[in-house]
Amino acid sequence: MSIEIKIPTIGESISEVTLSSWLVEDGEYVNEGDVICEIESDKATVELPAESSGVLKQSAEEGAELEIGAVIGSLDTDAKEGSSKKEEASEKDESSDKKEDSSKKTEDEDEGGDKNYPSPAARKILEEKGIKPEDVKGTGKDGRITKADAQSAEKKEKSQDKPKDSSKNNGTKSDDAVQVSTPPSGERNVRREKMSRLRKTIASKLTEAKNSTAMLTTFNEVDMHKVMELRKKYKEQFKEKHEIGLGFMSFFTKACTQALKEFPNVNAQINGEELVYHDYADVGIAVSTPKGLVVPVVRNAENLGLADIEREIRRLALKGRDGKLSIDEMQGGTFTITNGGVFGSMLSTPIINIPQSAILGMHNIVERPIAINGEVVVHPVMYVALSYDHRIIDGSESVGFLKRVKDLIEDPARLLLDI
Repeated sequence: MSIEIKIPTIGESISEVTLSSWLVEDGEYVNEGDVICEIESDKATVELPAESSGVLKQSAEEGAELEIGAVIGSLDTDAKEGSSKKEEASEKDESSDKKEDSSKKTEDEDEGGDKNYPSPAARKILEEKGIKPEDVKGTGKDGRITKADAQSAEKKEKSQDKPKDSSKNNGTKSDDAVQVSTPPSGERNVRREKMSRLRKTIASKLTEAKNSTAMLTTFNEVDMHKVMELRKKYKEQFKEKHEIGLGFMSFFTKACTQALKEFPNVNAQINGEELVYHDYADVGIAVSTPKGLVVPVVRNAENLGLADIEREIRRLALKGRDGKLSIDEMQGGTFTITNGGVFGSMLSTPIINIPQSAILGMHNIVERPIAINGEVVVHPVMYVALSYDHRIIDGSESVGFLKRVKDLIEDPARLLLDI
């Protein structure tokens, strides 16, 4: 019996996906539940398990863009384990070897032409160097100029008649001859790759955010001295009790949830001609992964303690790194935090994660001279940025929100006591 393998429904708004990779070879036996391929949507990478045990027959290639419900292969459930078509695989290998030999032969033939006549690749190199084909000795068959000949060729300097000594007539010395420099002969390769579905989605969303919102950014600086001292004093006890490290992201997340209560427009969204307000804070945390930037969401962050926030951020970050995030884990955020400081960024203007109305940008911590009580001291300082949609958030609200976050971080006792 043959069972078709189809692209499953992944999300309500997803109609097309990319078959990113097969994890099982064509003709290989799989057990029920084994992951056979990875499917990439515009939001996440999803693993597709085998519905039954049998021999896999692939009918779609890696990189193919497919609609939901498209057939990508089948499973022969009548086949027994161990019948994985080894003979066919061997024949494919032999055929592949023959093709490789044929392609090598063709490539070698393409390297030459008539005597002292370069191949297209060799001609391009010679033209870049400004060398004529007749000045190059070909080492290919019948004296053909190969690509290697062109790469190693050097421009011959033409002998020039010495200029007449005009010093006898006007008493001045002749200028030194102008030397012509040879263009560099290093490799100038160009590589083209098809954009992944996730990268195309990121590009589309960022462009939409820039073009569809009245985005502005306001900045402030945060003295990190007290929160760093607090973290240093209790981090070992915190880790021992909660089995998770205490980072700065949980402090900023908690500070933002409190500030969002005081400035509800920052936590709101525009939907047509309506403003949608949220009495909860689903905070998106931007995570950099090998495939691109993803923003998983910490649900009801306003009700979580620092340890719970740290655990949830770690869980989501690990899933994002491994490409295991689900669609639900990346939908529905009301506010976003991004930390460019982990990469060394001093200052930036983050782009809003639509349909949200604001995003907080954290940056690196650098010791800077600041004035405290009329004295100049050196403290660790972080610059923070709030990009916001001016259509819904007024300037006073954006400044007030960022100032509130600053005050809570600079006096973490208020943060922990919720005052």
